[in-house]
Amino acid sequence: MRSWIVNELGDPKDVLNLEEKSVPALEKGKVLIQVEASSLNFFDILLCQGKYQEKPPTPFTPGAEVSGIIREVGEGSRFQIGQRVIATPPLPNGGLSEWVSVPENSVYVISEKMSPSEAASMFITYQTSYYALYHRANLQKGEVLLVHAGAGGVGSAAIQLGKARGAKIIATAGGPEKVQLCKDLGADIAIDYLTEDFVDVVKKETGGRGADVIYDPVGGDVFDRSRKCIAFDGRLLVIGFAGGRIPEAPANHALIKNYSIVGVHWGLFRRLYPEKAVEIHEDLMKLYDQGLIKPLIYREFDFTDVPSALEVLGDRQTYGKLVALP
Repeated sequence: MRSWIVNELGDPKDVLNLEEKSVPALEKGKVLIQVEASSLNFFDILLCQGKYQEKPPTPFTPGAEVSGIIREVGEGSRFQIGQRVIATPPLPNGGLSEWVSVPENSVYVISEKMSPSEAASMFITYQTSYYALYHRANLQKGEVLLVHAGAGGVGSAAIQLGKARGAKIIATAGGPEKVQLCKDLGADIAIDYLTEDFVDVVKKETGGRGADVIYDPVGGDVFDRSRKCIAFDGRLLVIGFAGGRIPEAPANHALIKNYSIVGVHWGLFRRLYPEKAVEIHEDLMKLYDQGLIKPLIYREFDFTDVPSALEVLGDRQTYGKLVALP
């Protein structure tokens, strides 16, 4: 089988090597999966560079999400040969490989309707957004949800999940193409932050009241400005800091405006409550089968083009998810 291997740290185009490896042997408590699609994430770039919070020893294979078909199971397994699944292979043997051996608690059965690319694009983004909106924010029907970076991976998932809950969706994105994508995903109002002030638009659209829930994967100035258009009893969700700067918020402002700043650490939630991640996954499959959610895919790449695909992803001009197909 072929696997992308990092033997020394650096930019993906310089350090990723496509190597022939033996198909991994099945170990106790694991299933053997033939990979149909591998999702590419920005943190794969950081892993190659040695800049990510996890620093596996070299050599290692990046890749956090795959979809595939179970080809071998151990005795007493709850899975069956031939099932189509999503899996999250743990480092150092990640998912940018044609075969993976994955612990059973990191494997999730998928809908037969779902394409390999959609399945590989789904797990982290939709789990994060579901946990953020439904668990942490307790988003209710009729509330106003402001989603920043709506054409991105987690943002596009948040628009769809907010719409599925019956919220009014206001989304921000950069440029006409991404604005239109937000509308296509279900946003009631889409704002081009390159030419419009989202604070003014949100206040206008809510009669000065503000957004009940704000979904912020950007941080920096976006977080600072979001505090100016949040409603009484609102919830400002801290998803991440794609903008680079980690913002700070004065406690007196949260007190005076009566809003909550809510952290969203889905990865830790999943580790502490793996059974709840399974429940979320099962609900997401129902939403998919009902046509209420559908992963946004920017482009499918051939498996041999992974370094080029990560360069494209690193330019931050993409939308949705990028996928490699073995």
